[in-house]
Amino acid sequence: MNTDVLLTLLCVALIAVIAVIAYRYIKQRREAEQRERPTPTDPFANSDTHALRGDPRKLKAGDIFDTHGETLTVRGSLRLTEGGYQWSEHLIDTGTGVKRWLSVEEDPDLELVLWTEVRGAPTPGPNQVTYDGKTYRLEETGRADYTSEATTGLTPTGVVQYHDYRAGDDSRLSFEDFGATGKYEAAIGLVIQHHEITIYPQTP
Repeated sequence: MNTDVLLTLLCVALIAVIAVIAYRYIKQRREAEQRERPTPTDPFANSDTHALRGDPRKLKAGDIFDTHGETLTVRGSLRLTEGGYQWSEHLIDTGTGVKRWLSVEEDPDLELVLWTEVRGAPTPGPNQVTYDGKTYRLEETGRADYTSEATTGLTPTGVVQYHDYRAGDDSRLSFEDFGATGKYEAAIGLVIQHHEITIYPQTP
């Protein structure tokens, strides 16, 4: 084999080695960049609000919260599940004999509704009902399992059938039938923005 051919083969081999090294270097660098790249986050997440005002998703019996000029105390909670969906309803101590609840759910955004028990509401089921001069349209109906914590007036576990209605001004009307417990409730709901509530956790 003459010298020119040998040199050519050596050059080809050297180029191949350099190409392999360069490929591995670039691949490793890209993998390292991907590992170091921050995980995408929701730009509309309200973690700052949680830090300043408390996280409604962590409410429990004994906690105190302020909203719309009222200071309210959680007496007990219902943890509800339907399929893979979960939400909470917190019984509030009013001292007036009128039941009030704060519901907390993510669908997918955090939604808070302050409920007040009412009498004389229509029978749920139709696609549209009228109460106190306002028309509400059926938004959702279903059947959920619940677990009761602290004081709720309900059994430790059970099932609730519900009908949720919404008016044009976003106010709510809800019906809950707890079946075998004999409990049946109708309530009107006021939607609360997260910045309108401040929570003071009382227990770890």
